[in-house]
Amino acid sequence: MKDVKIFLPESDIPTQWYNILPDLPAPPPPYRHPVTLEPMTPQDLMPVFPMEIIKQEVSMERWIDIPDEVLDIYRLWRPSPLYRAYKWEKALDTPAKIYYKWEGVSPAGSHKPNTAVAQAYYNKKEGQTRLATETGAGQWGSALALACRMFDMECKVYMVRVSYDQKPYRRILMETWGATCVPSPSPDTQVGRQTLEKYPDHPGSLGLAISEALEDAVTHDGTKYSLGSVVNHVLMHQTVIGLEAKKQMEMVGEYPDVLVACVGGGSNFGGLVLPFMKDKLDGTRPNLRVLATEPMACPSLTKGLYAFDWGDTAKMGPVAKMYTLGHDFAPARIHAGGLRYHGMAPIISVLYDQKLIEAAAYYQNAIFEAAVSFARAEGFVMAPETAHALRGVMEEALKCRESGESKVILFNASGHGHFDLAGYQAYLSGQLQDYAYPEEKVQEALQSLPKVK
Repeated sequence: MKDVKIFLPESDIPTQWYNILPDLPAPPPPYRHPVTLEPMTPQDLMPVFPMEIIKQEVSMERWIDIPDEVLDIYRLWRPSPLYRAYKWEKALDTPAKIYYKWEGVSPAGSHKPNTAVAQAYYNKKEGQTRLATETGAGQWGSALALACRMFDMECKVYMVRVSYDQKPYRRILMETWGATCVPSPSPDTQVGRQTLEKYPDHPGSLGLAISEALEDAVTHDGTKYSLGSVVNHVLMHQTVIGLEAKKQMEMVGEYPDVLVACVGGGSNFGGLVLPFMKDKLDGTRPNLRVLATEPMACPSLTKGLYAFDWGDTAKMGPVAKMYTLGHDFAPARIHAGGLRYHGMAPIISVLYDQKLIEAAAYYQNAIFEAAVSFARAEGFVMAPETAHALRGVMEEALKCRESGESKVILFNASGHGHFDLAGYQAYLSGQLQDYAYPEEKVQEALQSLPKVK
């Protein structure tokens, strides 16, 4: 009998997160102050983040201990299973061996609680009673709602309006865990009200939702801001995925030739890839290929500029050097709401700039074609975000069919698509629209980048 699932015992849950910063060829440049554009100090970040998170953000220690209180909650779903996609391999008629790390087993249905629980813990420990955040498709918002419930904290979520309308069950999930969720732009903040006054039908963007959450955090006592991607500490918290996957691949005597994960801000990609990237950087696995897949409607890596930019539309948050489409860019109304971010994690940006990873962008119909193919073979209905990874895997597997090579492909199945069936319905009925990359709009947005020395 061939094992379809590779399990680790709970005793093998990682007890430390992996921090890639000391192993990078060069670390990302320091964040800049949103107003002065001078390098930020820890004091500049204190109104937004708890001190332990600030320390982790800039730490050059390779391994950071995971608190026992966080591990206790991780045990609800970690270690997550590793699957061999035998049935999809057969459907694709490929000699490739396809494995996937299944993060949809968490209570929130995605990888996001890996960092949400950690952030809620550190905020609670430092006396905060409330967290404010943004969310695209709702996976991050629901993860933070869950984490806040675990630590008896209030949670306010600003959900990008197009996703708020497309995915009402995400909002209900957040409210079930006790969070308050409003569409962004909202009347609850000054930046939201200004946007609605100027653009009453604004579809929202992650950059704008971040601005609202930041404003909320700095104007409410006992409140800090929490975010689910992009920054260093979030990618570090997610490395439990890759650390487990390495052990599971060892159990079956395999090592991936190709790693694939979708990218919006970079959290699930970093979570799977960074522990393996250590092997590429130290020369142990120099030929490892790593593919980041993104939407054609918001292609920050494949079409963006590597430059300093604000992380949010209202220019309230730190300025980071990253691949960006411009902080004013509002992507089209694609179903992969979690990938509608204008920028890319500084760590991922360094890896791409150094040509240590590859990137590819896909249209909506292409990613749903792959997702339906996978669902009909393996059974799991994946989130539209994860479907971008599926498309990349499908194309790599078909190349193996043509060449006859039996490559080992590992991808991160970052979340289920149970609340994303409207996108599947649109695809299956032939009504799904492909959105072209708006070159002229992006060029306008890029003209407003900060002039950092």
